[in-house]
Amino acid sequence: MRELARMEQASSRTVSVHLTHGGEYFGLLGPYGVDGGWWSSAAPVVERVSQELGVPVVVLRLAHAPSDGSSGHGGHVVYHVEALERPVGPTPRQVTSEVAALLGAAERRAGWATTAGLREALTWAGETLDEAGRPAVGRPEQVRTWNLSGIFRFRTADGGEAWLKTVNPAFNAPEGLVIALLGSVDPTLVPTVLGSDPEHGRLLLDHVPGEDCWRPSAEDVVAVVPRLVAAQVALAADGRAAAAGLRDRTLPTLVAQVNALLDRLVAEQAASPLRVPDGPEEQPEEQPEDRLTAEELTAARALAARLPALVEELTACGLPDTLVHGDFHPGNWRSDGTPAVIVDYADSAFGHPALDGLRPRQYVDGERWTQIADVWARAWREHVPGSAPERALELVEPLFHLAYAVRYQEFLDHIETSERPYHETDPVSEIRRALGCRPYWAAL
Repeated sequence: MRELARMEQASSRTVSVHLTHGGEYFGLLGPYGVDGGWWSSAAPVVERVSQELGVPVVVLRLAHAPSDGSSGHGGHVVYHVEALERPVGPTPRQVTSEVAALLGAAERRAGWATTAGLREALTWAGETLDEAGRPAVGRPEQVRTWNLSGIFRFRTADGGEAWLKTVNPAFNAPEGLVIALLGSVDPTLVPTVLGSDPEHGRLLLDHVPGEDCWRPSAEDVVAVVPRLVAAQVALAADGRAAAAGLRDRTLPTLVAQVNALLDRLVAEQAASPLRVPDGPEEQPEEQPEDRLTAEELTAARALAARLPALVEELTACGLPDTLVHGDFHPGNWRSDGTPAVIVDYADSAFGHPALDGLRPRQYVDGERWTQIADVWARAWREHVPGSAPERALELVEPLFHLAYAVRYQEFLDHIETSERPYHETDPVSEIRRALGCRPYWAAL
């Protein structure tokens, strides 16, 4: 429910845009009020700026955002926007050194956050649609862009739609491969891939009718959860999940990754200590949200020391390592009343299935979570007689949060500086949530 509550906060934002076209700079426009508070939601910005200028535009990237814990929504944010045609109204301006630094090249910038990279991706998608006999009509519509992905919708000549998704292959799963694996077991579980370019992190998908199941019904749960479990069992049994070359999130590897993350946080905080007051009249520096206190670091080390024992207990529950979705919340289930399709496989890995099993809990109320947990456990018991999925779901909670701490640090390690406000506090927040599971791990 915490994640769902955060989503519902995001109703609006104020935006300003640095406008460019080719090598020309047209200044800072705005501020404009737009609907849709999530910073990554590009469509309202494109609509407002295109309306203002009378030419089509695309959002290249977030240039500045509040660092006040806004968690990716609301407030006043600044974007770099590229006009696809030369605007008539505004006149070119001299680029100041400050603007040049803000809009210039940067390390770890996503390919789709540059004019050339974005045009290449759109050209690839258009050519792929032509080859599929479904040429695009009109301009593609930019839906979303941020450090993790870019999303465009294409209208096609047959009256349908297709979706281009771009991701960074350095830290995301090859979604085409994952979809093919799951689809080989249950074709109805996954979207239809029209084209895949894993080297450049590009995926073109056919439209999936319906709505995202942010508030899943009891019928949605019964239609989705057992089918994923059945596919995971099949892929574990024939060895294809292990052989697919996915990111390793098996429990022993995860323990090593958690210890490496804690070592890193300790070193980084030691290298940048909080300032000590010179005297009693001076206030101590406030503890930042992205730093653990000394007491929290000690507790995190104690938890890490107990993880091998926790892994032994989880292993004894009898569930096999398999392909895990990595972000199996109901917003990634999509249904039009027929059996739901699962989407968004960028976080997929090879690991323990309870990491998927626990994910929906943050997005549903208590009654629906009870049902999901029951349906998930029953499906695993049916496929793996003698296993203890309920116990696995209980035990995995600290590792679940620590796995997300590791994953969020992977985000931060691969994105440019201006994008860090999306995730700056996430690794530490997840470690704190793991520490909050003390009743489970303290007894080990």
